[in-house]
Amino acid sequence: MLKKICLVLIVLLSISAEKIHAFQSQETLSDSTKLPKNWFLLDPETDQMQGVSAERTYATLLKGRPSRTVVVAVIDSGVDIFHEDLKNVIWVNPGEIPDNGIDDDKNGYIDDVYGWNFIGGKEGNVNEDTYELTREYARLKPKYENIDEKKVPKKSQAEFAYYKDLKSKFEKRSQEANQMYNQYNTIFTNINLGNDTLKSILKIDKVTVAAIDTLKPTSPIVAFSKNAVSIIFQNFGPDADIDEVLEEFKEAVDYYRVQALYGYNIDFNPRSIVGDNENDLYEKGYGNNDVKGPDAEHGTHVAGIIAADRTNDLGIKGIADNVKIMSVRAVPNGDERDKDVANAIRYAVDNGAHIINMSFGKSYSPQKEAVDKAVKYAESKGVLLVHAAGNDGDDIDVKKNFPSRYFNDGKEAKNWIEVGASSWGADENFVASFSNYGKKSVDLFSPGVEIYSTIPENGYKNNQGTSMASPAAAGVAAIIMSYFPDLTANQVKEILSQSTRKFDGLKVIAPGGKEAVDFNKLSRSGGLVNAYEAVKLAMTMSKSFEK
Repeated sequence: MLKKICLVLIVLLSISAEKIHAFQSQETLSDSTKLPKNWFLLDPETDQMQGVSAERTYATLLKGRPSRTVVVAVIDSGVDIFHEDLKNVIWVNPGEIPDNGIDDDKNGYIDDVYGWNFIGGKEGNVNEDTYELTREYARLKPKYENIDEKKVPKKSQAEFAYYKDLKSKFEKRSQEANQMYNQYNTIFTNINLGNDTLKSILKIDKVTVAAIDTLKPTSPIVAFSKNAVSIIFQNFGPDADIDEVLEEFKEAVDYYRVQALYGYNIDFNPRSIVGDNENDLYEKGYGNNDVKGPDAEHGTHVAGIIAADRTNDLGIKGIADNVKIMSVRAVPNGDERDKDVANAIRYAVDNGAHIINMSFGKSYSPQKEAVDKAVKYAESKGVLLVHAAGNDGDDIDVKKNFPSRYFNDGKEAKNWIEVGASSWGADENFVASFSNYGKKSVDLFSPGVEIYSTIPENGYKNNQGTSMASPAAAGVAAIIMSYFPDLTANQVKEILSQSTRKFDGLKVIAPGGKEAVDFNKLSRSGGLVNAYEAVKLAMTMSKSFEK
């Protein structure tokens, strides 16, 4: 659908394919053939689907086996903890008495019954925020915007060069975001107006080709409306549903609206809502206990992939069958802040998380030292970190992507899994076109295209992105930790990597390009996460497993 919308935009506005790519590569519903809604749970051999083989694993290797409950923290935009398919798998803090205004368990957070929200405050929650590029540019702009380049002190020249690079990128991206927002918004407004006008004139609920063919352009508004809607039928076919097409356009409008009005707006700063000291990277106790927040679609979708209730007859089944989801809200509609990421990791570790899923990322990390310390802390406590590789079609061996397994001191975290996104078939399109990759930086691939999962208010939806691939891998890790409790986080990481399904000789289209490359060169393991193979390997490594 979005590809067709892009074609309409090209026809109407002569927009280049490069500008369109930015929205196409985001986590939105893909235009694909019909798939089983649970395809990512299925098996390549028994179901002919390149899923994680969860169903096959439960029906065979794990049938009748005991397991322990594993806590998976979802650091994200928030989770709808009362969703019909999640409410029974939500972590509850055993040391906290709900809503009494007291920090009962003395962990520094008052009434953190289901987790914590690091981007909220006494007066509400942060929804939109700026990008880190914008924040860095805004930080250095007063210092360098009016300085003569020849007068920059030698000790400041590196920072000045950094500022010039920020300025160039900010101005380009800001201009493009505003241009795209105005273009999408204009088209959406015109078609929406035409659609509503024709519905009113014709007294119908759905505008069809047959209906408008009977209408003569008796006035400018009728002629305008007929032409606007006809463009959709010409490009999407005579059976197109105008209302559905408008929903797709609305997604594009909203996406670029956030970029233009908030992400690249140096005058926008919602941090006053939180009320913390932004310069104190190790401050505790700020935020609130609203773990859902104003827009929990992303986090709720992630949580469902990992742990949607497998015992009921509702919606979907998550990958892991004995899991509790801890919601840690730290990701706004914009770039997360390093301070919040660091505190979110520490909170999850201190409150019993075995695995932390992090489906977020950015290109700048000015307070990386705080995140590094939190990652090292998680490593010292035996907590596994699973991170989405990102959706820019980049080689992140070359391009920077944060947070990262690599510390400022040159060392790397051993408890870290970086995940790229795969699709359902084993052909040249097996790797998602948007997925980042890297022979050194990405560990493995996992299903991340057309993933059907939970969204707020008891809803369900298909989304795609490495944000979906990461929780799929985290779900497999949770299976291993649950059924083989003696295995460490580092061992689980190695099991997932060593047991990936290989595709010898498979050539795929390199993300972000057109060239065919060997799939096994896009990640460390060269393979796809697979629960069946991972469990078989865990059986050989676990001392507690009854053979």
